[in-house]
Amino acid sequence: MSGFIAFEVNQEAHVFSRGLIKKERQPLQDGFVEIRVAYSDINYKDALAASKNGGVIRQYPMVPGIDLAGEIVQSADEAFPVGEHVLVTGYGLGVSAPGGYSQYQQVPTKWLIKIPEALDAKRAMMFGTAGFTAALAVLALEEKKYPKEAAIYVTGASGGVGSLSIHLLHKLGYQNIVAVTRKKAEWLTALGATEIVAPSEIIQSTIKPLARQTITAIIDTVGGELLSALLPQLVYNGSAYLCGNAGGITFETTVLPFILRGIQVIGIDSVAVDQAVRQTVWDFLAAHHELLNQMKIREVLLSDLDETIEALLAGEHEGRTIVKLDV
Repeated sequence: MSGFIAFEVNQEAHVFSRGLIKKERQPLQDGFVEIRVAYSDINYKDALAASKNGGVIRQYPMVPGIDLAGEIVQSADEAFPVGEHVLVTGYGLGVSAPGGYSQYQQVPTKWLIKIPEALDAKRAMMFGTAGFTAALAVLALEEKKYPKEAAIYVTGASGGVGSLSIHLLHKLGYQNIVAVTRKKAEWLTALGATEIVAPSEIIQSTIKPLARQTITAIIDTVGGELLSALLPQLVYNGSAYLCGNAGGITFETTVLPFILRGIQVIGIDSVAVDQAVRQTVWDFLAAHHELLNQMKIREVLLSDLDETIEALLAGEHEGRTIVKLDV
């Protein structure tokens, strides 16, 4: 077994640390495969995991990285032989089990998804959990069969989930997509946003229980005060798809939009999704892989994680960042 490099976080005697370490490959665990990781990515959850008191990691030391893609190099499962190209997102990866910021990683076979033919490891991680979450929200919204001219608001629009949601909505023919972001993100118009609005234009000092009905659906990655201000503006039978909490884990509302307008608030979970659903979602993303060509995507090395982590925590990160498992 040969050595390899991983990015590890640790906390000993209240002293938090993170950085590159050398590890040794181990004999294969039962029910696992070993993957030579080609690419991972950086999500807000990863930035929290790599931070002191981030609230994500419970047991140290830990290799973060909630996504990975690469080639199987050890396997005892005929369904996933050596040489198969696979991806893993969610479950306990990078949180309760060692994650994607490692040149080699063992993961349970039951977590694996074969990379669709239209993708490779790099493009799979361009989507990653952000794309997977965006697709879950967009597909759930599609079930409502709203008219294509319906007003769809996407919060945290310059982030990975937000920008991918906008692009997927545009590809599906939606014509009135409002990007909500505090950044000057004109590049979102090229993805399909028809308007860019700052949160300050939406949040008022007093939030009414019911406001003028102007919004058909919301894909929300922010939560907090912004979500509180948007919910009263949903039209009859409107819906909100909640998949993030960058602006806080709480929001204020009343029962009135629910009982007088029949609105729905739908939680989007990307961690514990059934494997059959995962495959359907990844097939959907693969069918729209060409949209990646217009996305704002940056590639960094394993040794360059700190800069992106700090940018995410400071709210200064835009688009997607993928991690090539080189140093």
